Amino acid sequence: MPVDLAIQIRSELYKKEMSQSELAKMLGISGAYLTDILKGRRTGPKAQEHIMYIKKILEIK
Repeated sequence: MPVDLAIQIRSELYKKEMSQSELAKMLGISGAYLTDILKGRRTGPKAQEHIMYIKKILEIK
């Protein structure tokens, strides 16, 4: 995941007063897996699908 997108996601989480674990629960994934996605450790098709949902939930274009 591009660093700027990860920063934008964390910024939106802060603005919405939402934790990463809350976001992970909404996505149905573990907090550790979400962290791996945000840090770019998971980049496969399933991770890309989760990124799409994260952007939709946080209203990121």
